[in-house]
Amino acid sequence: MSDLVANMVSVQLGTRTVLHGVSMTVAPGELVLLAGRNGAGKSTLLRCLIGAFEPNAGSAQLHGKPILSWPARERAREVAFVPQDTDVPFDFTGRELVTMGRHPHRGRGEAMRPEDIAAVNRALDLLDAAAFADRSVTTLSGGEQRRIAVARSLATDARLLLLDEPTSNLDLEHALQLVKLLRGLADEGHGVLVASHDLNLFAPHSDRVVLLHEGRALVDAPPQEALAAEHIETVFGVQSRTPKQFFPREFTL
Repeated sequence: MSDLVANMVSVQLGTRTVLHGVSMTVAPGELVLLAGRNGAGKSTLLRCLIGAFEPNAGSAQLHGKPILSWPARERAREVAFVPQDTDVPFDFTGRELVTMGRHPHRGRGEAMRPEDIAAVNRALDLLDAAAFADRSVTTLSGGEQRRIAVARSLATDARLLLLDEPTSNLDLEHALQLVKLLRGLADEGHGVLVASHDLNLFAPHSDRVVLLHEGRALVDAPPQEALAAEHIETVFGVQSRTPKQFFPREFTL
């Protein structure tokens, strides 16, 4: 059974139906790209999948059990989430924020153990963030704050990772590094779900692409099928074709 499942999830906000019977899965060993217009319901679906938002109908399930039936601490050890908005209102250092990713593994008031410290350092190294980890996050650039937020999710050692626009504010090098890292985690057996507008960046490295359109999952298929010209035109209202001029460029590390 797939680790994380949305089963006919419907969400109504006021008079607007944001999601209407959306079903999808995130299985171990795959990277799934979730895409759609602004307001298509991507962030809402992610929050339903982590148990932060209860749908009006349908359910999200983790390992075959309703996500909302899991105790919060156990759920946090299984699923890590990077939200789209990572603003921090307090004067924490980057390392302190990443350390918060270890809370699901520690008792109340319990000191950091060697394995906790190792997990924090490993996450910072993976995101190339150790050099600025001991600075206040209020002094960090948007891209540096983003890398700290992703490192915090990796510090949980969760097997399922959900990320909402994880490359926002990242420069080209670090965006490519993050895609490579997420692809590597999927290859190691993690389930990774990424909501992103950057189809060119993520699609070539994804196993499946789910396109949301008018509250429904229009297509859930391998990238070459999901991003066919007719689907792009339906979802985004633009035409797509093979480039004949300078753009787009292909970038590699």
